[in-house]
Amino acid sequence: MTITVVDTYSAMKQILQAPLAERTGLLRSMLEPIKGMYRFAPVEVDLVDMHRMSFGFPVDRDERRCLDALEALAEAGAWKRMQRALDEALAVQQAAVAGLQAPDITVLFVLGDPGDAHFTDTVLGVSGSGGISGYILITLWPFPENLERLEVTAVHELNHNLRYAPGGVVWDPATVTVGEHVVGEGLADAFARQLYGDDLGRTRIGVAHLHDEEVFAKVVSGLEVTGMQNFTAWVHGDAGAERFGAEPVGLPTGAGYSAGNRLVDAYLAATGQSAAQALHADSAEVIATALRHGA
Repeated sequence: MTITVVDTYSAMKQILQAPLAERTGLLRSMLEPIKGMYRFAPVEVDLVDMHRMSFGFPVDRDERRCLDALEALAEAGAWKRMQRALDEALAVQQAAVAGLQAPDITVLFVLGDPGDAHFTDTVLGVSGSGGISGYILITLWPFPENLERLEVTAVHELNHNLRYAPGGVVWDPATVTVGEHVVGEGLADAFARQLYGDDLGRTRIGVAHLHDEEVFAKVVSGLEVTGMQNFTAWVHGDAGAERFGAEPVGLPTGAGYSAGNRLVDAYLAATGQSAAQALHADSAEVIATALRHGA
């Protein structure tokens, strides 16, 4: 199993400095390595459209801001740091789960859109997608807190990728529950915290409501909800639901992450497992065990 962090620095710099008419084509070429991420889509997707939907950098404005941000990432050694963190995290995970198998993984690290307030303010400049086996997409704006957490962001998504790899937990869009998504986020955070500590390891949007009993109870009330169109509201919160055309349910941003951390922490404490050992833990068992032990 090999993890490859694609050198997107050169490609992004070329795109941002190219004549406007050439940028979309260059962007599409840069995104080609993750085309397989969308293999389960009911219709063929346009990679550039998906880039825009996932907060990717614009090709028609903010060139100077984006070029400066790109250099900040380069100066921080972002690509090498992510590669090293992913390789080390994979070794930890393989040591914890005997016979762990997964496809090779392609990682695309992309600059985000500084003009998108939902991206910069609501989700704090970080968006990750790691649930489709073999592919990880990370979109980020180099706020100091995000630069500090580059490794954490990468290994969080790796945990998702390995959990849902063939032979692991099956994500069936027809039957998967909010509970699986919430537990998945909690496990990914717990794995990052195992490697990098609690101060860095938690996803930032989940920290504010970690000890909010009302938010926790609300998320728990929705754990049996099915239908992936509902997941944004229950996991990411009302602002995310509104952004993507889903029905809000009365939750703040990151509610599912905070609840997932609590559920997984209680489960790990009760079972004595590490986060790495619990990679394939059944979400229903995690939830039941955690609630019995006062999550």
